[in-house]
Order: sequence, then structure tokens, then C-alpha cells
Amino acid sequence: MKKIFLYLFLFTSLNEIVAQEFSSYKQLIPGSNLYFKMVPIPAGSFTMGNKQIALSEFWMGAFEVTRDEFDVFLKDEKTSQNSKIDAITRPSPQYVDLSWGMGKEGGYPANSMSQLSALMYCKWLYEKTKVFYRLPTEAEWEYACKAGSNTQYFFGNNVALLDKYAWYQKNSKEVYHKVGQKQANAWGLYDILGNMLEWTLDHYSENSIETMSTKDPMIAANSAKYPKVLKGGSFLDNALQLKSAERFHSDPIWNRRDPQIPKSKWWLTEAKQVGFRLVRPKKQPTEEEVKQFFNNYIHL
Repeated sequence: MKKIFLYLFLFTSLNEIVAQEFSSYKQLIPGSNLYFKMVPIPAGSFTMGNKQIALSEFWMGAFEVTRDEFDVFLKDEKTSQNSKIDAITRPSPQYVDLSWGMGKEGGYPANSMSQLSALMYCKWLYEKTKVFYRLPTEAEWEYACKAGSNTQYFFGNNVALLDKYAWYQKNSKEVYHKVGQKQANAWGLYDILGNMLEWTLDHYSENSIETMSTKDPMIAANSAKYPKVLKGGSFLDNALQLKSAERFHSDPIWNRRDPQIPKSKWWLTEAKQVGFRLVRPKKQPTEEEVKQFFNNYIHL
């Protein structure tokens, strides 16, 4: 018992030190020997559409969430597949192999993810670590991707260089790849373009950038299931679709072949290219604020 308390004390102290220093760190996923890396994204402002957006500092996952990491959540015996029983509900088993033979464990990105699955993983991480992780807002994602650049891609405008940084239609052979095999952007983010389309918190509309401000993601939520904003392009998309400012949106057609009735809230039969990446705001919310956040965004 003393060892457990010592571990929790050291674990909490380490997170407090990291938060004060605002540097890169690795987060242990409790119940496993797996870690994921978070890199600091400095505060600043940038032009998004025709708006100037200011953002506070935050951490972002250096890599897309992998299937290995997500599997710890799926296999946690303390979670439930019945939302009426357990506050933390894990996704139902996949009804077909939604990796389509492209790879699961061993460093491949989690794929065929619904936004609900991604958010529930964030909620589970909070329960396990008491550190608040969530999906990025659209503005946070684009700001982090650009890493101080004002060009079409974070490395400039020369599309010939894209092969160095991204898996996309030209070089992917129509399969996703293990995370971290391409070069990172200036802030240490790997596969921020290509490989997986990545969920954000934001609801999509044609003019949402024009009406965007520095809204607080803790309170700003649209409960409609569709459409939501995704960013970054994927292994199936062309070079033009991988521009830092390019926007994608979710579509009910992504569950077209789902044989379940009602159709799954967790898995996307037609979106094998959809995954996610985590962020952690430097200023951590209170426990009550975290509870309200998940109530705002998670609709079982």
C-alpha cells in the first residue's frame, strides 16, 4: 500500500513539475507499460480565414493515438459496454475488421474512430490519470500544425517536399502507416498532415471560421452529431487536401455499411482514415469543470 501511495505522489509531483516547466513529457497509460508523448505548443496568435485568433499555451500529442494505446481502454475491465451501468463506457466490439488488414497493434494509428470513441477515451484517461486530456479545437489544431508558418504547408509552399512529412495519396499505397515515420513539424508534431484525418471538437459550418472567436471549448458545444470538423487530410487524400488550413467534415455516409440497428455510435465502416490526437491545456480545469465538459460533448 505504501508503494502505491508513493507512486501516486511521485506521479502527481512529476505532472506538476512538467506543468510548471511547460516542456515535453511522456504520460504513462495506467494499466500498461505504454507511454505517449506530449509536446508544448506556445501561446500566440495567427490568421485563420479572415480572423485573427489568439490562443493560450497547451500541449499536443506528438503522435496520433495508436491502436495499442486505445486497446488499453478497450480491455479495461472496470469500464462497461452499458452506459446505464458505468460512467465510463467503452466502445462495443468491432463487428468486422475495421483496420481492413492495414495493421493494428505495433504502432499503427487508431482508425475508424467516431468522435464519441475519441472523447470517451479522453474521459477514461482523465479518470485514470486525473490529467485533463481532450480533442483540440479546430483553431488549436491549425495553429499547432502551422507551427508559426504562414504558408500553405508548415514547411513552405513547395508541394514536392510533402513526401518528407506526410503519408498521402501519392506515397501511401492506399494504406495508413505506423506513426512517426515521417519528419515532424517545427513544434515536434508527427503525421500532423496525412496518415489519419483527425477529429476536432468543433461543429462544422461553411462560415464557422468567419464567426469564430477565442471561444472557450469548455463551454462552447453543439450537440448535433453531424457535421464535425476534421483536419490534416489522410493517406487517401491528395496534396491539395493536405494544406494546413484545409477543412473536412463528418458525414452520416461514414456508417453506410454498418450492419447494426441502430448504427454504431463507436465505429465508422466508411472512414478507415479517421483517427485522433490529444491536447492538454496548460491551465487545468477544476474537477467540476471537467465533468461539465464531458457532459457538454458526450451524448450516449
